[in-house]
Amino acid sequence: MKKIPHLLVILILVIVSGCSKNNDYVVYHKFKDQTWPRFNILQFEIPVNSTGKIYDISLFVSHSKEYEFDDLDFNMVMTTPSGEERIKEYHMDIKRKDGRFTGQCYKDSCEVSVALKRELNLTKGILTLEIESLVPRLEIKGLLGIGIRLHPVR
Repeated sequence: MKKIPHLLVILILVIVSGCSKNNDYVVYHKFKDQTWPRFNILQFEIPVNSTGKIYDISLFVSHSKEYEFDDLDFNMVMTTPSGEERIKEYHMDIKRKDGRFTGQCYKDSCEVSVALKRELNLTKGILTLEIESLVPRLEIKGLLGIGIRLHPVR
């Protein structure tokens, strides 16, 4: 009989956690040896399953604390499911002027994100993003990976 209250609490926690659904779609590219070669253009293909929804699209970078640069410059080419192409260069601050990392830091790594597009109306199909490093080095060391997050706004 003493087990019933514990089981009831566990059941309630499972039900509550199942009710808070996160509809974000996330794709992530993990770097081998924590290194991004200069001319390795990353391509992400994201399925969009409904028409007429509004989305925020962001890029996030996971890096080790050995990341040596203050920032990360990259170029983004986005092709929407309707065929529209958008191109833009981005500058992402990784370190503050005092040398501390921006974003969320954990034990051995940090994560920084930047909005690529806000409130973008997408049709059903495949959203394609190409990310190219603009850092003038043959390799960028200390990068664990880069990801894209598609977040439905409404």
